[in-house]
Amino acid sequence: MKSILPLSRIVIAGLLLAPMFANAAQDLQPLLVNYPPAPVEMELKQVSEHVYYVQGAAGTALDNEGFISNAGFVVTRAGVVVIDALGTPSLAAMLLRQIRTVTDQPVVKVICTHYHADHIYGLQVFKEAGAEIIAPAGANEYLNSPAASERLEERRFSLDPWVNEKTHLVAPDVGLKKSTRFELGGMQFVLTLVGKAHSDGDLTVYVEPDRVLFSGDIIFEGRVAYLGDANTKHWLDVLQQMETSRLVALIPGHGPAASDPNQAIRVTRRYLAYIRKVMGEAVLEMDAFDEAYAQADWSEFKDLPAFEAANRRNAYQVYLSLEEELLGQ
Repeated sequence: MKSILPLSRIVIAGLLLAPMFANAAQDLQPLLVNYPPAPVEMELKQVSEHVYYVQGAAGTALDNEGFISNAGFVVTRAGVVVIDALGTPSLAAMLLRQIRTVTDQPVVKVICTHYHADHIYGLQVFKEAGAEIIAPAGANEYLNSPAASERLEERRFSLDPWVNEKTHLVAPDVGLKKSTRFELGGMQFVLTLVGKAHSDGDLTVYVEPDRVLFSGDIIFEGRVAYLGDANTKHWLDVLQQMETSRLVALIPGHGPAASDPNQAIRVTRRYLAYIRKVMGEAVLEMDAFDEAYAQADWSEFKDLPAFEAANRRNAYQVYLSLEEELLGQ
């Protein structure tokens, strides 16, 4: 039977800890006051001794006040490492408040699995708090593209007031060109570059000794993946390499942490493989996209969240990319 601490000890512990968290919150107050909380639920989930995450809702980017992606953090003796920064500064500030319920350690690093809007618009909050930003080298390609500025302008309209004229893009302090690892406060972090898979540059974060993998948008748990401008051929190769039974947990960029990491990998891999198969056959036969899409059997995936919003767009992107791959255009 689990022992219960005497009430006196609980009260004493609370009195000792309260000033620590109060001071931490007070130090951040000038920062947080600029980013009022969005009207969404943000539940903190712990998956191992040192690793926590928050889970965005299923849906498209404009749903749930932009809170559709995941972010996590790792508490070490020498500071906190955050993985991804959510889709608005207000959401990032809410995450920072959640961190303060666990520890008063400063956030010293933020690792971006990739540069897409729903994962990076909160970076300015952590940058203002003094954190170092680490991202794949492909982040700069995104930042310098017309798509980045166009997306920001669109989100200033569609997610106002959570994304507004004060929201700005934050470049990484470190742009990784090769896989690496580092140690902080007794924890090992393994950063694996997977190249242009889901975005212009993707990476995964493996946390030792907790054996937790942050996969970014390479894996989508329980929903249809958004392919964007992904290199689906390379993405499939990466997924095959990631299949493993050694993980305690896999935290994807969207959806719940996978208690069965292999299953999460397999579902995303099957989805990509099927789209490439049916669209590849259509390109070889020179079938029109509309005809090929209508004839495809989507029954395995049609009940997954975001299918209606994402699948046709995904299929068309793959159709066009396979024309280039298979026809050499």
